[in-house]
Amino acid sequence: MIDALGNPKSVLLLGGTSDIGLATVTALAGGRPLRVVLAARPSSRLDAARATLEDRGCTVETVDFDAAVFDSHPDVIRKAWAGGDVDVAIVAFGLLGDNEQAWTDQSVAVELAQVNYTAAVSVGVSLAERMSEQGYGHIVAFSSVAGERARRSNFVYGSTKAGMDAFYSGLTEALRPAGVRVTIVRPGFVHTKMTEGLKPAPLSTTPEAVAQIVVDAVRNRNELVWAPAPYRFVMSALRHLPRPVFRRLPI
Repeated sequence: MIDALGNPKSVLLLGGTSDIGLATVTALAGGRPLRVVLAARPSSRLDAARATLEDRGCTVETVDFDAAVFDSHPDVIRKAWAGGDVDVAIVAFGLLGDNEQAWTDQSVAVELAQVNYTAAVSVGVSLAERMSEQGYGHIVAFSSVAGERARRSNFVYGSTKAGMDAFYSGLTEALRPAGVRVTIVRPGFVHTKMTEGLKPAPLSTTPEAVAQIVVDAVRNRNELVWAPAPYRFVMSALRHLPRPVFRRLPI
């Protein structure tokens, strides 16, 4: 159970090698004992993530998870719950891809759509079922500011995040009567392995900074947060720009 201060005792990370996801798990633990389930494909990165969390006092389990194998998702969630209820489930997997390749290569575009949107919906449905049964819980879904308005530079990725964001926004309302909460996180540019080599955008941030925003959101039961917070106002302005003006922006 999540205690009165908003501290969970168990966390599931779907995307068990995600830099932002792991930073969030570490921040949620805060030096306290925490049961962690890392769901990801077997790899040296997963082994390293497990070892790091165990060194910090967490009890860690791993579950083989491939976002693109949709039929396996219900069993992944079942295994994550095998050791007991899950207080917080974090949906942190995804692909960034190359936009110029994505809109000109059908297979690349489909892969982005399946991993970023279809898989996120698939696990979301299973998480909703489990948490509704236990009568409590908190789902944290990592969306992106890129989903708030499509830009020429990343519109394929942005479109997948827009769909994912809309699903979890609806799930927020659907799960409210069951006592299950959902937080949607919309980060901007975050310095991670995924963005390595890319030119940082304004208001770029770190996984640790995003993680603290997520921890505060879970404790305060916020349903939607931006990372960093000023992006809320930036995107509000960009959403209302006329298209002829918007397309001339260097973004």
